[in-house]
Amino acid sequence: MDTKLLARIGAAVFVGLAIATTIVQLREEPAPVRQADRRIWVPDGDPLPAQLRACAQMGELALSSPDCLAAWAEKRRRFFGVDHPEAYSGIGDRALPESFSREARGEN
Repeated sequence: MDTKLLARIGAAVFVGLAIATTIVQLREEPAPVRQADRRIWVPDGDPLPAQLRACAQMGELALSSPDCLAAWAEKRRRFFGVDHPEAYSGIGDRALPESFSREARGEN
């Protein structure tokens, strides 16, 4: 048998199988889509989520608001589970080590 003829027969069989499986899939009734139960947890009496939403709506003014700064600190405390204030001090509050500043300049 010629290889071209064998390749054509193989391609025809492949196309036939693809069409047959497509027809079978189209004839089946689709399974009903199950809706997942969405439950939104709303904490009772916790003002933090409302304060965070208010700060988000304030935009850039929230950066200078002490209430927003306190709300963000409380959110970080709850998220990370850290209770000491040193965990939130920024790098600008203390000087960089001498070795770090030399490495940053490319000196060694």
